[in-house]
Amino acid sequence: MRADKKQVLTILNTAKGQINGIVKMIEEDKYCIDISNQLLAVEALIKKANQEVIKGHLEGCLKEAIINGEDLNQKIDEIMKTIAKMSK
Repeated sequence: MRADKKQVLTILNTAKGQINGIVKMIEEDKYCIDISNQLLAVEALIKKANQEVIKGHLEGCLKEAIINGEDLNQKIDEIMKTIAKMSK
C-alpha cells in the first residue's frame, strides 16, 4: 500500500470510534435522525480513507508503472472499476 498508513489508520480509527458510539446510541434508543447523522459521518470518513488509498495508488503504483513502461490498460481498468464503485 502506497498511501500514508498513519493518516488512513487515523481516519479509520476515528470511524471505528464513531461506530462504537452509534452502537451505543442504538442500544440506548436514541433519536433516529441523530443516529442517521452519525452513520453519514462514518460514511464520509470511510470515503475519505478510500480516497487516500486511491491517491496513494495513483502517486505510487501508477507512477511506477509509467516509469517502468508497463502497459497501463490494466491499471486504468482497475482505477475505473474502483471509481465506478465509489460513485454508487
